[in-house]
Formats: sequence, structure tokens, C-alpha cells
Amino acid sequence: MRYRREKLDGWKREAAEHAVAGVAEGMTVGLGSGTTAEFALAALARRIAGGLRIAAVPTSERVAALAREYRIPLVPLDGRPIDVAIDGADEIERRTLNLIKGGGGSLVREKLVARASRRFIVIADESKLVDQLGTRAPLPVALLPFARELVLARLAALGAAGTVRQIGDRDFVTDDGLLIADSSWGAVADPAALAAHLAAVPGIVDCGLFLGLATEAIVAGSNGVRVFTPISQS
Repeated sequence: MRYRREKLDGWKREAAEHAVAGVAEGMTVGLGSGTTAEFALAALARRIAGGLRIAAVPTSERVAALAREYRIPLVPLDGRPIDVAIDGADEIERRTLNLIKGGGGSLVREKLVARASRRFIVIADESKLVDQLGTRAPLPVALLPFARELVLARLAALGAAGTVRQIGDRDFVTDDGLLIADSSWGAVADPAALAAHLAAVPGIVDCGLFLGLATEAIVAGSNGVRVFTPISQS
């Protein structure tokens, strides 16, 4: 089903505001990257302007810059507990809350922050819900530039066409100096096995499979705001 951009943005904003309403005084918050996560950033800034005191760990240079504009105090990823991370996703598998992320290119930092967080809340509009990963979004793979041709060849050998992401006529380069290959696998029957195969390829730093990390998903859509937990069908 196709949705108008304005409707999708409205749903993203609803999901973001619902998630941010649960942020409490003194928390350390992981700030996700991407268009949906930026709605959460704006909602968090409004709460801070109203007196809420928190610290935040950004997952990209863009988010760090926006947070400074909003006067959100930033701290590094230095081992201190992160109470909650709030981020978007390209696909959310309804039953498991396994994810495909990385459309914005920040998947390496996003996964580090998600793993360091006590709770990882995914926010999205209803178009991101899928019954099986890989059915709508490509799988981003972060790789070392030196290993570009090797990685693309290995992806092809595994059965996926991989294309290095471009901006105009140049390669897209992440904040960490990596390239992103967007790979097409079709419906992924065994995400854990695929993640293991990719992790074994020399030159691949990480991939956009976020497995077993999300503690809940807040999804807004035509039926209002719904909260999913792993294995939940509500």
C-alpha cells in the first residue's frame, strides 16, 4: 500500500512522541539516526526546554550537530549504562522485532548504542512492519573501502546482488569512513545464519540485521499507536 509522505511523517511523529514521553529525569538516552529518529530528537528537545534533564549519546555526526542546536547535553559511548535508545528501522518483523536498519548509513554506531542500552525502542510508521525481513528493504552492509571488490564478489557468491550506495556521482561514505553496499536477498528465512555468513566475509564491518536487540516497537498508523514486544501480535 502506498502512503502520502505527509501521512507517514505524521505517524512517525506520533510514534516518536509516544516513545519520548517515557524518558525520565536523569536518564542517558541513545539518539538514533534517520528521518524517524529525528522526530524523536525534536520531541526530546521540547521536553528538555520544559525542564527535563538528561544526557544523550548520538549515533551520527548529523544527529550530534542537531542535538547541539537543540541544546541536548551529549556524552560519549564510554561504557556508562544507556537507559534507553530510541531509533527507527527500515523493516520490523512483527513477531520477533528483528530489524533491518541502515538506510541512513549509521548502522555500525546504531548497533553499538543499541547493544549498550538497557532498552532499545524502535519507532516507525506502519509501512515498516513486515512478516519476514527482506521483503521490502535492501540489507545494508558496511565495508572497508579497500575490500570493496572482494565484498561485492562474496555477496554475489552468496546469492545477493550488492551495489555500493552513491550520492550523486560519488560513493556514500559513512562517518567512520566505510562504504555501504545495499544487498538484495529477498525474504530472509534465517536471519541469524545470514548474519553469521556476512560476519565471516573479510572486509565486512557489520550489516543492517539487528537481531534480538529491540525490546519494543512503537508503531503509529491508521489504527493509532500500537506497542509491540517480541512474539507479540497485539
